[in-house]
Amino acid sequence: MAELPLVSVVVVNYRGAEDTITCLRALREQLDYPTERLQLICVDNASGDGSAERIEAEADGVMLVRAPANLGFAGGCNLGVEHSHGEVLAFLNNDARPDPQWVRAAVSVLRAEPTVGAVASKVLDWDGKAIDFVDGGLTWFGMGYKRHAGEPDDGSHDAPRDVLFGTGSALLVRANLFRALHGFDERFFMFYEDVDLGWRLNLRGWRVRYEPASLTYHRHHASMSGVHSAREYYLLERNALAMLYKNLSDASLAKVLPAALALAVRRSTARGELDPTQLEITRRPADRAEDDAPVQISRETLAGFLAIDQFVELLPSLGPSRAEEQAARVCTDHDLLPLMRKAMEPAYPLPRYLAAHEVLVKAFGLDEVFGRPRRILVITGDVVAERMAGPAIRAWNMALTLAGEHEVRLVSINKSFAPPPAPFAVVQAPQRDLPQHVDWADVVVLQGHVLELVPSLKRKDSTKIVVCDVYDPMHLELLEQSKDNDDERRAKDVIGVTKVLNAQLQRGDFFLCASERQRHFWLGNLMALGRLTPALYDADPTVQSLLAVAPFGLPGKPPERNGRGIRGVAPNIGESDKVVLWAGGVYSWFDPLTLIQSVDLLRHKRDDLRLFFLGMRHPNPDVPEMGITAETRRLAHQLGLVNRHVFFNESWVPYHQRQNFLLDADCGVTTHFEHVETTFAFRTRVLDYLWAGLPIVTTDGDSFADLVRAEGLGLVVPAEDPAELAEALDLVLYDTEFAAACRDRIAAIRDEFTWENALAPLVEFCRNPRPAADRLSASSPLTRTPPLNSGQRLRRDLGLFREYLNAGGAGEVARRAGGRLARLAKDRLRGGDERSQ
Repeated sequence: MAELPLVSVVVVNYRGAEDTITCLRALREQLDYPTERLQLICVDNASGDGSAERIEAEADGVMLVRAPANLGFAGGCNLGVEHSHGEVLAFLNNDARPDPQWVRAAVSVLRAEPTVGAVASKVLDWDGKAIDFVDGGLTWFGMGYKRHAGEPDDGSHDAPRDVLFGTGSALLVRANLFRALHGFDERFFMFYEDVDLGWRLNLRGWRVRYEPASLTYHRHHASMSGVHSAREYYLLERNALAMLYKNLSDASLAKVLPAALALAVRRSTARGELDPTQLEITRRPADRAEDDAPVQISRETLAGFLAIDQFVELLPSLGPSRAEEQAARVCTDHDLLPLMRKAMEPAYPLPRYLAAHEVLVKAFGLDEVFGRPRRILVITGDVVAERMAGPAIRAWNMALTLAGEHEVRLVSINKSFAPPPAPFAVVQAPQRDLPQHVDWADVVVLQGHVLELVPSLKRKDSTKIVVCDVYDPMHLELLEQSKDNDDERRAKDVIGVTKVLNAQLQRGDFFLCASERQRHFWLGNLMALGRLTPALYDADPTVQSLLAVAPFGLPGKPPERNGRGIRGVAPNIGESDKVVLWAGGVYSWFDPLTLIQSVDLLRHKRDDLRLFFLGMRHPNPDVPEMGITAETRRLAHQLGLVNRHVFFNESWVPYHQRQNFLLDADCGVTTHFEHVETTFAFRTRVLDYLWAGLPIVTTDGDSFADLVRAEGLGLVVPAEDPAELAEALDLVLYDTEFAAACRDRIAAIRDEFTWENALAPLVEFCRNPRPAADRLSASSPLTRTPPLNSGQRLRRDLGLFREYLNAGGAGEVARRAGGRLARLAKDRLRGGDERSQ
C-alpha cells in the first residue's frame, strides 16, 4: 500500500490562545489521519499577551514558532512553512475546527489528480448550518469574495469543482509548489493573500479543486472582532490593486487599472457619504476662511485614499513580482473568466457607486477585456493553396473548426502559398518569423518537423501550450520512402526523423493521433520516453488527458458539384463507363502496381472499366516524385492501358474542386503492401470516399480495412493479389444491389467522421488548455510505496502461502516456491557476473 504523504498543518495565532488551543487539540485528537504523518506547527505572531506560553504548555505535540513581530496571516503562514517537512501544507485558521476527514479527503484529491495544485476545503459556520466557503468569485476590480456565504447548507454544494481560489482559513497545497510560488504574498499582511495564491496557481496551469469532503467549521472573523472596519477596508482596497497589478496581462491591465483606481475612489466617497461637490467653484463660501477649515471625513472614506497611496508605495517591489508572474503564466485572462464567476458584478449596493461602475465599464470597454478570444496558432510545413495534400488539409480544417470560438492563425512555412478565402488569418512565414507568431499565441498546434524550427518551444521552461499532431508516423513512412537511398543515408534519415518525433513526444502538452492503432503505438513511445508515469496513470488510467484520437475528417455538408470532374476532363471516359477512383497521391508505401494488374485482368471481361488516378505530382514542390510513380506509369504503358482503361491526372486537383471528381466515380480504391507502415497508417483520402458515398475496395492491414470490413462499406482484399482485387472490383462496380447496400451503410456512419466530430478532442482541449501534468512547475507525485521492512515481508509471504494453499494445495505452494527460488538464484548469478566484470 502506498504510504500517505506527510502533512504539515500551519496555524497562526495572534492573541487568540483559547481558540488556537481548541483548534490544535482537534487536529491532534479528531483527524482521521495517521498521527505519525502529521506535523502540527503553530506560529505565534508576537502576541505579547502570554498566548505563546499558554499554547506551549497546553498543546501537546505541536511545534511552536515565535515570530519576531506580527507578520500578519500571510507572513505567519510562510514562517510556519519554513519549519515544515511535509509534502503537503495545510493551512487552518485558529478559530476553525476540522472535520475528521479534512486532511484525508484533500490528500486523496492531490494524489489522484496530478494537475491539482491546491485543495479548497468546504467551510461551514461553527454550527455546521450556514455556508462560509464553497466557491470563490473575483470582480474585474480585484475584489475577491465568497459566493453563497451565509446561505443554508442544503446539499447543493456537495459536488467537487475547479475554483479560482480557496479560502486561507482551510486550504491544502503541494509543498514544493507553494515554495516555488514563494508562498503567500507577505506584502498583503492579511486578506486576499489566498485569492492571490489561487490566481497565480491557475495562471501557471495548476488547478485549485474545491472538495466538499474536506470539511471544516469556522467562527467567521473571530480574529477581526476587535479591529475597526476602516482598517479592513484599507487592506482590502490596497491588496485588490496589488493583485490586479501582479496578475493581469499587459492588455487587460492597461484598461482595468485606471478604472479600478477611479472606482476605488468612488467606492470610498460613497461608503463614507462624502459630498463629492463640496469643492465645486460655484459653491465657494462668502468668507474664504471657511475654505481653510479642515473637512471631517470618516475613516471608511479615508481607507480607500490611503490604500491607493500605499499601493503606489508598493509598486517598486511589485514590479519584479509582476514580471515573474507574466513570464510564468500559461493561461490567459480569458481562460480564467469562468472561474471568476461574475467578473462584472459591482459587489457594493451603493447608488453613487453603482452609477460610477456603469460609467467606468462603458468608458474603458471592460466588457471586452476578459472577453478576448484565445489565440490559437496552427503551423504546417505543407503547401497551403488551392491544391493541398493531407497535412495541409488537416491543418486547414483544424483552423476552420477552432475559428468559431477562438482567434486562429494558420501559418505555413512553405514558399508555395496561395490560400483560398478563409474565416481566419492565413500567413506564409519564413522560419525566422516563426518566433513572433509563437509569441502571439496562447496555444500552438504543430505537425511534422515544425518543432525543430522553433527551438524556444522545445525548452523545458517554455510556458507555451503545445499540441502535437502525430497523425503521421513519419519514421515508418520513411522506412518505405527511403528504399531508393544508400544504406548509410537511409539509416541516418530514419534516426533523424525518429529524433524529431521523440522531441515532440517529450515536449507536447497534448497529442492527437488518427486511430486506435496509432494510439497504441504512440502510448508505447510515450512510455519508453518516460511521459507515461505511474502518477499520470493513477490519475487517468486511459491517458486520454495526454493522447486522444482525432482522425482525418470530412465536411459536414454533402458534396455539391461546382465544376467539371473526371468525365469532363479525361478522354475516353463516357457517361456509362464504370470509374474506379484513386483519390490521393502515389507514394512508395502504396501498391498501385497490383491495382494496374487487376484492371488488366478485368478489362477483358469489362470493357467499360476505367481507373483514374487523381493526382500524380504532389502540390508541395519539396516532395520529390517517388520511384513507385514512374513504375506505375511504366506498367500501365507496358500493358497498353493508358488513356484506355487507366488515366493519370498528372497535376493535383484543387481541394475545393475534388468533389466533382468524386461524384463522377463509382467506387474508391486504395491498395498497399503488407508492412509496418500500413499497420499504423491512416489513409486520409479514403474519407473522401465516405463523403461521396463511394463503396470502397481496400487492401487488408490498416485501420480503414477494419472499418470497411466491420461496417460493410465495401470489400477488403489480401495484399498483392491481383485476382482477388479484380474480383472485388467486379462485384462493387457491377452488382448494383451490393453497391447500393454499401452506400446505405456509408450514409449511416459518415457523420461520425465529420471534421467537427473528428476534431472534438482538440476543440475540448483548446477550451481549457493546460500544461501536461508532468510539465507543470514543481510537479511531483504524492503517491509513494516505501520498501517493506522485515515484518511486512513476513506478513506478505504468509499471506501468499495461504493464497497458494487455498488455490491448489501443497503442489501449488511447491511450484510457486520453486519458481521464486529460481528467480533468486538467477538474480544472484547476474549480480556475480556484474561484479566480475
